[in-house]
Amino acid sequence: MPKISWRRLAGGGERRWGMLGLAAVVALWEMGHSAYGDFVLPSPLSTLAALGRLASDGDLLPAIVTTMRDALSGFLAATLAGSVLGGLAGRSMPVRAMLQPTATMLIGVPAIAWVVLSLLWFGGSGLAATFSVAVAAGPVVFAAATQGTRTVDGGLRTMARAFRVPLGAVIVDVYLPHVLSYLLPALGTALAMSWKVAVMAELLSGAGGIGDGLAAARAEVDTAKTMAWVIVVVALLLVVDRLVIEPVRRHFETWRRGLPGETA
Repeated sequence: MPKISWRRLAGGGERRWGMLGLAAVVALWEMGHSAYGDFVLPSPLSTLAALGRLASDGDLLPAIVTTMRDALSGFLAATLAGSVLGGLAGRSMPVRAMLQPTATMLIGVPAIAWVVLSLLWFGGSGLAATFSVAVAAGPVVFAAATQGTRTVDGGLRTMARAFRVPLGAVIVDVYLPHVLSYLLPALGTALAMSWKVAVMAELLSGAGGIGDGLAAARAEVDTAKTMAWVIVVVALLLVVDRLVIEPVRRHFETWRRGLPGETA
């Protein structure tokens, strides 16, 4: 029997370790199914079969489109507002003093409270989900943008002023790379929060989307269909993270490795 080279395995790529982690999750899932049965935890195969039925019945694609619209529109609003206001707060003490208490208050409000309030304000429209996502994720982005802007190297700022570097170049070449090192992890967290809040709002409003599908599966006491919708949410989150957040993160990690004192 060939010996396993742990050093070679440890040197494997990130994708290999990611696949290993997913395989471990599926194995634990199958063990849970064997221990508790279909009603509590359907098997991975039963869940895939339920997912196939959702696709063949035409329920899957419209729900995905609706949830993506609700989650991503709220996420983009949170990113834009949080980044701009956080950048201003990081540069100006009066602005920070005015906005920081509000951001702290918003972070402390449970997401379910925003969902209930948005349903009262906007009814069962998609705007309720978008607003809930934006107001729940925005403070997370704001906090990261504020901290990133405050901690930009003072020497770089002084040098830019001494050489009269144009404001646009200062923002792009001095502030942006440093702020993004704080902002990108926060955006990953905000993106995950966006999916959860959007699905929660859809579940309570009955306005379509994956949340509405979860509500229907709960009413039918169909655990396999419920798990299928959960798998769809997780898959969408991973796809958007890989296609949007990860390329930007890798680009700026490459930029930082080119700096003196930075290692890969």
